[in-house]
Amino acid sequence: MSDDKKVFGRAEEFMSLFNQGAEFTKELLQENERLRHDLLAVNDDHRQAAADPGDWAKLRVQLLTQIDTLTVEKENVLERLKMVEAENRQFAERYVEIEEENNNLANLYVSSYQLHSTLALSEVLKIIIEIVINLIGAEVFAVYVQDERSGTLEAVASEGTEVEIFPKIAPGAGVIGGSVASGETHCGDTHSTLDWETPIACIPLRVQDRPIGAIAIYSLLEQKETFTPLDHELFTLLAGHAATAIFAAQLYSQSERKLNTIQGFIDLLTK
Repeated sequence: MSDDKKVFGRAEEFMSLFNQGAEFTKELLQENERLRHDLLAVNDDHRQAAADPGDWAKLRVQLLTQIDTLTVEKENVLERLKMVEAENRQFAERYVEIEEENNNLANLYVSSYQLHSTLALSEVLKIIIEIVINLIGAEVFAVYVQDERSGTLEAVASEGTEVEIFPKIAPGAGVIGGSVASGETHCGDTHSTLDWETPIACIPLRVQDRPIGAIAIYSLLEQKETFTPLDHELFTLLAGHAATAIFAAQLYSQSERKLNTIQGFIDLLTK
C-alpha cells in the first residue's frame, strides 16, 4: 500500500469518527428540545391547577407520573451524554495519532527523497542516521554493510558511540546475521541491557533477495519507552529506501573506480 493510500485511508477514518460525533450531538439537541417542551407542558398544567384548586389531586398524580418519566429520560440522556463524551475522547486521541502518523509519513517522504538525491555513500549514511534518530527515536545504533565477497557485516556508520566499537558479524551469525539472512525484522526487549551482538531491533536492508546490510538499534532516546505500530511501518519503509540508496551508491562508486582505471590504462596507451 502506497503512502498516499495510507493517508487517504486515515482521512476516511477521521471523517467517519467526526460524522459519528456530529450525529450524537444532533440527537442530544433534539432530545433537549423535547424535554424543554415537556417542561413547558408541566408549567401549563401547574398554572391550570392554581386556577382550579378542585383538580389539584388529579393534577398532582399526573405531575408525579411526569416527574418519574422525566427522571428516567434524564438518566437515559445523561448516560448517552457519557457515551458521547467517551466517543469524543476517543475521537480526539485518534485524531492526534493520525496527525502524528501523517507528520511522520511526510517526514519519511522528504527523507526518502533526500536518500535518493545523492550517490555519495557517505551522504547516504548521514541521511540514514538522521532518519533513525528523528523518526524512530533511537539513541545508540549502527548501520552495517555486507561485504560482497566474504558476506561479513561491518559497521560503517553509527550514533551514540564510535563505529569501531561494533563487532563484525559473520554471515548468518547471531541476531543481526540471522535477521539479514532471513530478511525479517527483529524486535526484542527495549529495556534490555546493552549488548553489541544483541540489539533491541535489527532492520535488514535488502534489495529484492539480495542482502545489503542492516540497521541495528541498541537503545532508544529517554522520552521513548518502546516501539509503536507506526515504528514497525517505518522499519519496512526505511529498509527498502535505505537498502536501495546504499546499493545505488555502491554501484556508482564501483563504476567510478572502474572508469578511472580504464581511463588510466587508456592514458598509458596513448602516451
